[in-house]
Amino acid sequence: MAGPRLEPELARQLFFEGAAVVVLGVPEGTEFGIDYSTWAVGPRFRGVKMIPPGVHFLHCSAGRAGGGRETGPRTGFFLSLQRREVRVLRWDAASEAVGLAPRATGEAEAFRENLQEMDQFLGPYPYETLKKWVSLTSFISEAAMKKLQPESGQICAFSEVLPVVAGRLTRDRAEQRLPPFGAACQSYAEGMARLPQMKPKAGTEIRFTELPKQMYPDGATPEEITRHSMDLSYALEKVIDQQYASQPLDLLAELQFAFICFLIGNVYDAFEHWKRLLNILCRSEDAIGKYQDLYINLISVLYHQLSEIPADFFVDIVSQDNFLTSTLQSLICSSCA
Repeated sequence: MAGPRLEPELARQLFFEGAAVVVLGVPEGTEFGIDYSTWAVGPRFRGVKMIPPGVHFLHCSAGRAGGGRETGPRTGFFLSLQRREVRVLRWDAASEAVGLAPRATGEAEAFRENLQEMDQFLGPYPYETLKKWVSLTSFISEAAMKKLQPESGQICAFSEVLPVVAGRLTRDRAEQRLPPFGAACQSYAEGMARLPQMKPKAGTEIRFTELPKQMYPDGATPEEITRHSMDLSYALEKVIDQQYASQPLDLLAELQFAFICFLIGNVYDAFEHWKRLLNILCRSEDAIGKYQDLYINLISVLYHQLSEIPADFFVDIVSQDNFLTSTLQSLICSSCA
């Protein structure tokens, strides 16, 4: 976890004034990270020190039992840290992730008192990436974090899913008028239809705002349907009224939260939500005049996000449906209108 060397006096101040996350029992070879930086865990690792106060994203990927560079799916969670706070966590071998179970009363205080003894086992926070992290999370407050994070607290690259209807036993399939497992499929469509319907396990979903599927009001005329399909201001108003009526700028916190979950957490569903939300924001021409602060800050948010998006998002626009190019073009045209 080596980074640029800090002046001794500054490092001392950050050590005592910054927060610390103590993580016990993390197996050697685990990929562990905080915010924008990731490292391979060594035998002496016990956590991270000198963490600036605010919202952070802790993430890890379990290593292979026999060694090697391959790691399992990434799991992470957001946490809000206060000045001089010590958060004590422990590795959960069953889930191969950092557990979030409450620690014993007084444990954090005990580690705080003995923090200097733990110094050699704690890696310093990577201040070389702090500016980038702050720019990508500038609207994510502790309240927004708690509102969006799954009830379980854990954000997993691959969500745990369960079948909507039981279908493992022969009698279950017979009751649902499904063919036996051994029956041959006559077509690809039939094979797809046989697959069980799955749903995320309760409490594991990121609690994003439900975006409208219908972009126009009930009873709209054909002319109104066309207008609302071209200018999504009606859909944006529904989203704001549903969750952000008191503070529309908080919608940008959700946009940033989804982007971090995709970029660092490797959550594909978060990427899809980010795309849909960005599409609504960029194609709402009438809303730009009403929510000027929202759109002024949206430009800043997008500036920092686009600098992190891989270059191949813009490659081969002719043969691929490149949503980013068309979406941003809509925003530019609407802003200049």
